[in-house]
Amino acid sequence: MFTVCALYHFTRFDDPAALRGPLLDLCLAQAVTGTLLLAGEGINGTIAGPRAGIDAVLAHIRALPGCADLEWKVSEASERPFARMKVRLKKEIVTMGQPGVDPRAKVGHYVAPAEWNELIRSPDVAVIDTRNDYEIAIGTFEGAVDPQTTSFREFPEWWEQNKERFHNKRIAMFCTGGIRCEKSTNYLLSQGVEDVYHLKGGILKYLEEVPETDSTWQGSCFVFDGRVSVEHGLREGPHELCHACRRPILSEDRDRPDFEEGVSCHQCIGETSDEDKARFRERQKQIALAKARGERHLHADTPGEGL
Repeated sequence: MFTVCALYHFTRFDDPAALRGPLLDLCLAQAVTGTLLLAGEGINGTIAGPRAGIDAVLAHIRALPGCADLEWKVSEASERPFARMKVRLKKEIVTMGQPGVDPRAKVGHYVAPAEWNELIRSPDVAVIDTRNDYEIAIGTFEGAVDPQTTSFREFPEWWEQNKERFHNKRIAMFCTGGIRCEKSTNYLLSQGVEDVYHLKGGILKYLEEVPETDSTWQGSCFVFDGRVSVEHGLREGPHELCHACRRPILSEDRDRPDFEEGVSCHQCIGETSDEDKARFRERQKQIALAKARGERHLHADTPGEGL
């Protein structure tokens, strides 16, 4: 079994580039793979490997400036969920595109998983899922509003267009691990919303701690690693990935006429041109040849960019 660790922390890094090399070297030395993002506002990512290796990387990150209170969540995977290790420099560790947003200044009220059900069932509370449409499609909390956004960057515009729907409502928001809500709650507070709440630790912490018999969660939770989805108890879910559009699919979706390995699925068949599909077929051919040689093709990696 591999230990999977999702982590994030907002803090000020004066020189994120100087942190990249030592962090990457340590991950490689500890047989840890995955993706970590560094920016002036902090660190975010998901990594996997032996537990001792994960512990060593966590100790290193917690020793970085302002990172003693690093948030992380641990689960397990039966197969290595990432093929490579990437440490990337970004403008934001989760992209919202709002320069004035700063979770270090103020965020919404944290709600523990054990208290979440009671909150979202209150008649004066509107529950908003801050994740992307393809994530929400496979699972969400009962009664949650789906903004139908394709990226987190679209959330502020959606709020501006829909804010009147939530007049005189308390707002409760949630996301996979909590990081998007750090920014979305700060944004709503800056827009004059007074009562803003978010699920501490995100869906992952809720699925870990709340018994399935008491749960208001419906479906599976999309994760940005080779498991694709998880369910209650953080056990691996039934989904796999369409390697053309990177959206989750079920095994029975492979039987649909629109499915072609690495080329299309029922969700993306109409989104790409014939030229695109020809390019995807060539890529899939190269992946198959690499596999036959016992190698891993560069483009066969698992998802890790939407952390």
